[in-house]
Formats: sequence, structure tokens, C-alpha cells
Amino acid sequence: MKIGPVDICVLVIYFIIQIGIGVYVGRKNKSSDQYFLGGKSFGGFVIGISFIGSVISSVTFIATPADGFKTAWLRFMPNLAFPIVTLLAAWLLVPFFRRGTITSAYQYLSLRFHNSISTYASIIFIGTQLLRTSMITYLLSLLVAEMTGLTFAHSVLLVVGVTAVYTVKGGLSAVIWTDVIQTIVLLGSAIVCIGLIIYHVPGGLGGIIHDGMANNKFSFFDFDLETRGLVATPWFGGLSEKTVLLIIIVGLMQYLNLQFDQSTVQRWCSAKSAWDARKSMIVLSIGALPIWAMFYFLGSCLFVYFLHNPSDLADAVLQGYEKAERILPYFIMNHLPVGIVGLMIAGAMAAAMSTLSACINVTSMVSVNDLYVKYINPRASGKHQLILGKSLSILVSVFMIGGALGIEALDVITLTDFLLAAGVVITIGIPAIFIAGMFTRRVCTVTIWLGLAPSIFLMLWSMASSTGYLPDSCTIHIPLYYLSIIGNVLTLTLALLLSLFIKPKPRDLTDLTIWDQSKDSLE
Repeated sequence: MKIGPVDICVLVIYFIIQIGIGVYVGRKNKSSDQYFLGGKSFGGFVIGISFIGSVISSVTFIATPADGFKTAWLRFMPNLAFPIVTLLAAWLLVPFFRRGTITSAYQYLSLRFHNSISTYASIIFIGTQLLRTSMITYLLSLLVAEMTGLTFAHSVLLVVGVTAVYTVKGGLSAVIWTDVIQTIVLLGSAIVCIGLIIYHVPGGLGGIIHDGMANNKFSFFDFDLETRGLVATPWFGGLSEKTVLLIIIVGLMQYLNLQFDQSTVQRWCSAKSAWDARKSMIVLSIGALPIWAMFYFLGSCLFVYFLHNPSDLADAVLQGYEKAERILPYFIMNHLPVGIVGLMIAGAMAAAMSTLSACINVTSMVSVNDLYVKYINPRASGKHQLILGKSLSILVSVFMIGGALGIEALDVITLTDFLLAAGVVITIGIPAIFIAGMFTRRVCTVTIWLGLAPSIFLMLWSMASSTGYLPDSCTIHIPLYYLSIIGNVLTLTLALLLSLFIKPKPRDLTDLTIWDQSKDSLE
């Protein structure tokens, strides 16, 4: 072990508390509704804090400072769209998912369109959750390996094994309450870390700002693989290049999609009332942006710290020869005092494990409710669904192991960059489907599929081009970042145009569009 007895005690106490919460709240899980929705008993403030906890996770705790350390603040820009999107969601979207009969975003799509659309969206969601859990597992395993000296593979097995234990037992209630606790611990850990760096850097806070600005660390520059340094990112330009404006638009599409996936809808449905669901989004919109900014600032602080305290690893990361995500674990293990190390590691691990448990729980919920019950066993009892949900949680954990090992072999600028690009590609067209369903009456299943088809083809073509599977004469050169923008605009535009010629069959759309909401159906 690389850590001392005091830090080990901090970790042990913290994880006993986390696992204890999972076991305690898991006693009430006697039905699938209780397991997946917590009995719809949570207040808005608690859900809002848990939302923030799932937003920070180990991606924010480890990958965001890594990105700020190696590059600058370019990938902070998508976050500017987040408060706008969440407040719009609180006002416009929550009513659709607080009906007494709807517990899933994809159940809504089934009611509004057809099971085929719902199934497509469900499968895409499961794919994105597997990608996210794999990445979080990878990041946490890096920290465990740095801390213990275990191999990366053994660290992955340890991380997934511990997470699976209390996730399977506790259900959504454990996810929400551990999120609340880890949010407090994470924020405290980051503040302590920044404070210690300010204390040890010449000039304190002023020195960090001066040195950071002198090295473009508070700019919107990005890392260039050819020069091995930072280069300016243009604010405007074409689709063949990365620009600040388009990065912000990418963030708008990314966070818009987040409002339509089941991980968000599940928590809305777990609230005691529609007002509590809306209150949770207000809390999230106010709290998330400053937290992201704080973790990017932590990355800038780390750069200035290692500018005055040179390190071979820090130099290798800045030149692109080592993974950027190693820098914060390295700093924690080699430059923080005893006790604080244990707190930082506990915060990072708890954040990751809480987020992993949320992803595992919601993935199993979608698999059971929107795929298994719908197509395989419509008469499955609540007990049967509960047992299947726990079994699928274990299966998702196995996928996490393989995904983390796969990410370890990737060669990317930073994982923040990779996740942003991969996420928008996989979810291409999903926001357009929900927008068309909620805000129009004319668009039907046929026009949605006809609108989706070109976008899916464009996604596959672009992915094949970027991976070198096509000859140069057949490749397209559109950055993966922008496929979400193009794909969603293309899907929505085609669906609307085609709806002028392909008219839907007359049907009751009560509570399925914003134009047909009943006054007494909102819980």
C-alpha cells in the first residue's frame, strides 16, 4: 500500500458509511417501483443535490482538472448552455413525465409514436450508459492503482466489485442519498486541494492567476498533437474546424439530450410532486456551473503548482506522452499531507461509485421496463421484475469491466474530449425525436424514421471516415463534435417537411404534446 494508516482509516470509515446507507435503505426494496423509483418519496432539494452529485462524478473530479491542466478552458464552454437547458426542462418537460402512468422517457415515446421509436431510443440510452460507466470505472481505477500499487486490471475488478455490492442492494434510494453525501465531501475536498495549492504557490491566488494567464491557461486554447502545445481556437469558422461557438452549441445539444434520457426522468418521477421535480432542476441549474468552473480552476492551479515544482510526469502529460488523467491522482499521492490524502481519495471514489450505481440502476430499469416487459414477458410480476433488475445490474457491472479495460488502450487528447465527442455521436437524433413529439402534432412514426435514417447514415459514414476504414475519396471531414448538431437539425427538418405530405392518423394526443395538456393530470 502507498498510503498510511491514517488515510486507510479515513477510507474505511467513509466506505462503511456508504455501504451502510445502501444496506439500510435496501430493506424497503420489496417491489420494482420501490427499487427503481424510491417509492416516489423524495423532496426537490434532495433530488437537486443528488443531480449535482451525479454531474460531478469522477469525470469532473479527475478528468476535468486533467483537461484544465493539459489544455485550457475550451471544454468548459459547453457548460454555459446547461443552466438555460435545465430551467427550460423544469418548465416545459417535467409535466410530461409527472403523469400518473409514465415512469420512463421511452414509455412516453411509445405512447406518442410507436414501440419501434421507443426501442431505438432505449437501446441508444443503454449504449451511452455503458460508455459512461466504463469511463468512470477507468478513471477511478487509475486512482486506485496509483494509491495501492495494484495493476490496472486488478483495480478495475476491485472498483466494480465494491460498487456492485451496494448498488444491487440499495436501488435508487441508495443512489440518491449517497449522491447527497458525496457532493458535500467532493466540494470540501476540492476546496481543500485548491486552498493548499494557493498556500504553497509563490504569490498565492494572485500568482496562480498571473502565471496561468501568462501560459494561456485561462484561455480557450486547445492542445495540438503536432506542436505538442496549446494553440488558439477560433471563435467562428466552418464545420471542418473546432470553434468556440460550435463547442457551445454542442454543449446545448448534449445537455438537451440529457434532459430526455431516463437517468434524468427517473429522478423526476421519484419526486413527491411535480413542484419538487421542478425545484430539483432549479437547484441543479444554480449549483452545477460554479462547480464545473471550480474543477477547471483546480486544473489551472495544478499547472501553476508544477510550474514551480517541476515533475517528470507533469512534463510528460503537458507534452502529450502521458495520459492527462494521471496528474490529479499523482498530486494527491505525492504532494498532500496525511489525512487529507484519505479524504481526497474517499471523495473521488465515493463520487465515482455513486455515479456508477446510478448508471447501473437506471440501465437495468430501462432494460426491464422498456425492453423485457414490453417484448418478452408482459405479465412479469413485480417480484420477478425486481429479481431481474438486480441480475441485470450485475451484468452491467461486468460490461463496465470490459469497457474500462478498452478505454485504457485508447489514445486520446483527454478523456473529457473523448467523452464529449463520443456522446454526441451515439445520441444523434434523440433530442429531435422528443422535440418533434412534444412540440408538434403533425409528426408521426413514419416521418420520424424517414428523418432519422439520413442522420444515422451520416453518423456511420463519419465514424468510418474517422477510423480510416474508407478510402480518402470516400471520406467526409466533419469533426465528430458537430455531428449531433447536424444530425438533430437534419432529423427534425426532414420529419417536419415530410409531415406536410404524410399525414398522421387521427388519434387522441391528450398530455402527449404541449398543445394538448389536460389541466388536472399533472401530479
